[in-house]
Amino acid sequence: MILPLGDEPNPSSVPVVTYALIAVNCAAYLFVTLPLSFVGPEPGDPVVVEYLTALQQAMSRPLSPRAVDAIMRGLSQYDLFVFQWGFRPVAPQTLDLVTAMFLHAGFFHLAGNMLFLWIYGDNVEHRLGRMRYLIAYLGTGVAATLFHLLIAGPSPLPLLGASGAISGVLGFYFVWFPRNRVRLWVMLFPFFMNVIYAPARWVLGFYVIVDNILPLVATAGTPGGGVAYGAHIGGFLGGVVVAWVANRGAVLTRPSDFGTQPAPGAHHEPPGSLAALIEDGDFEAAARMYVGLSTRETTRVMTERQSLLLGNWMAARGHIHAALAVFQRYLVDYPIGEGAADAHVGAGLLQLRAFGQPTAAYQHLVEALELKPSPRTEALARQGLAQITALQKFQINSM
Repeated sequence: MILPLGDEPNPSSVPVVTYALIAVNCAAYLFVTLPLSFVGPEPGDPVVVEYLTALQQAMSRPLSPRAVDAIMRGLSQYDLFVFQWGFRPVAPQTLDLVTAMFLHAGFFHLAGNMLFLWIYGDNVEHRLGRMRYLIAYLGTGVAATLFHLLIAGPSPLPLLGASGAISGVLGFYFVWFPRNRVRLWVMLFPFFMNVIYAPARWVLGFYVIVDNILPLVATAGTPGGGVAYGAHIGGFLGGVVVAWVANRGAVLTRPSDFGTQPAPGAHHEPPGSLAALIEDGDFEAAARMYVGLSTRETTRVMTERQSLLLGNWMAARGHIHAALAVFQRYLVDYPIGEGAADAHVGAGLLQLRAFGQPTAAYQHLVEALELKPSPRTEALARQGLAQITALQKFQINSM
């Protein structure tokens, strides 16, 4: 048995939307699932006939009278409620795409989903912001359901649970926080029982491949089934794609530190003159020219040394968006360059101290240490990691 307990590092802010989503899901369980689970169906309820018909369609052989009798004895009002408000691929309704996200089959279904949301949601919410996080959560939840519909076909059985939307959150996490660590309780009784730490990407990769892709392949063509593997995969892919697009957009967006337009006459200069301005020490003109260039024009327009000089000059003078853009462009142009560690540290310290993104900063600082930096760069990276550690509720072990 392997159970995730938490992750590190985390932002110091309160994840209001994550907690609200957990509260809404728990309230739905307490005030809808539990009460209706102990109440039998009303005599003559026409939904019962629809429910039995749907079960019949989902089975590979007709239901026997004995089977129908057993189903009726165990049938509850909650089963019928889910049949009406869960998402049924054979009879899709727009509202059901949302309501199905807040209904669960039982306590353990709810507990598992909320545990994953509690562990991974705070970092993603902090990175996106509250409103965009809520939109992303609901959007990837809808995408998960539609992906399940695409690969599973028009099943008459309802789909329910928050796992599709939470898988979307995991997709964001996979792209944005690959160097985070996850605390796992591993119990292989009687041989091994302990808490270990594992890289986040290993844990999430295991979740996608072992817990979803392999079971999906193994059960292909099998009628019924209790787990919507396709929804998990669809939600995860949705989060990965949106996070990747957001990363790409951050690199392509022109920084606005010097205004949206270049300085007069700067756009008439060829991009190659940017390097000349830096060599001449005219960083103000070089900075204004840089932000006026298109993304294509800034690609490798400066050497590694010139990129670092300009980025550090911008950061020292408070042009934080432009400086981060220069460091990010460097890492796209020269991902394994001699100054890559310095670019990672520059970007990481900006995200930590100027943008208040300690977990995003952690990714850069840890990667910088892995690149065998100079003593000065290593010291700056460790200072940043120490600052991140001080912000944590639970202490983390830096490299």
